[in-house]
Amino acid sequence: MEETISLQDLFKTLRKRLLLIAIITVIAVTVSGVVSFLVLTPIYQSSTQILVNQTKSESPSFNSQDIQTNLQLINTYNGIIKSPAILSIVIEDLDLDITHTQLHNKVTVSSVQNSQIITVAVQDPNPYKAVDIANAIASVFQKEIVTLMNVDNVNILAKAEIPENPSPIKPDPKLNMAIAAVIGLMLGVGLAFLLEYLDTTMKTEQDIEELLGIPILGHVSPISDKDLKDSKLEITNRRRRA
Repeated sequence: MEETISLQDLFKTLRKRLLLIAIITVIAVTVSGVVSFLVLTPIYQSSTQILVNQTKSESPSFNSQDIQTNLQLINTYNGIIKSPAILSIVIEDLDLDITHTQLHNKVTVSSVQNSQIITVAVQDPNPYKAVDIANAIASVFQKEIVTLMNVDNVNILAKAEIPENPSPIKPDPKLNMAIAAVIGLMLGVGLAFLLEYLDTTMKTEQDIEELLGIPILGHVSPISDKDLKDSKLEITNRRRRA
């Protein structure tokens, strides 16, 4: 006989296992909060912006071809900024106790679309160090690019600065806890249905009807201890009267 599950049965299962679902969700959120606040290291980010042109021209204006050429060179500049030619000097100037690869992983270089502005972002557990590294990269790039690419028109538009109350960009405890709540809820619901599926015990008359496929003609009501004592007392009294 084909077994069907109604929407009402689903809601009954959820209501029956509501406490289990709530416990799993609370545990997931709690673990996520503890890990986010106490285990994961806060990471701060600082950034600086650089404007790069080609060699200065005697003409005060730029034509569209010059601008297009500059835009095509942006990817080259991005690669140079994260190259050992720049980062090794930054490590030496700041006396950083890290390798070029480690510093390379801390730095992100991006450019504004259709512009010659390059943004250098640095992530570090120390917000002050992130600021120092970002400014050092911009300064070293400004000096070294003259030799590397024959570009002598590099301007630093905005230096990296430490805010009054620096806040980490990651981890985001609220976001992590929200994701954990969703995952915990999904796991709780899945576990509730799994337990219900594995539970083959007969609990109600409807369970027996569904299993046997025949109607129930009657059932024996449960007798409480109080009713049993009252029945015994009544039988004793009847015997005494007789």
